[in-house]
Amino acid sequence: MDGKFDLEDMLKQIEQYNKIQGSALLKLIPGMPKISDEQKEQANKALKATKAIIQSMTPEERKHPEVIKNSRKMRIAAGCGKTNADVNKVLKQYEQMKLMMKQMKNGGLGGMMGKSFPGGKMPKF
Repeated sequence: MDGKFDLEDMLKQIEQYNKIQGSALLKLIPGMPKISDEQKEQANKALKATKAIIQSMTPEERKHPEVIKNSRKMRIAAGCGKTNADVNKVLKQYEQMKLMMKQMKNGGLGGMMGKSFPGGKMPKF
């Protein structure tokens, strides 16, 4: 990754997840077999809604989410049949993912743990 994470990247991640979702690979991920069918269905609905919201944005909005103000949120929400609150939720999730990606880029797991360890560095085992 080139250090930039935008809504296009988030959309690609959702699409990649959808590709492996029905396959046996999903069961190899730790913790996944413990998820009930109902929980999987809820997650699928949420991902589908997130994808619809992102796809209702213009290419400029996907690349530069900071331009999305209230009038654009209203248009996006109307375009996908969701509410402004739903659009806000997706934008908040995006900001959280962007922060996580930045932390991973700045030092992998150690970057995500921040100052959990003295000096912000993971201990050597």
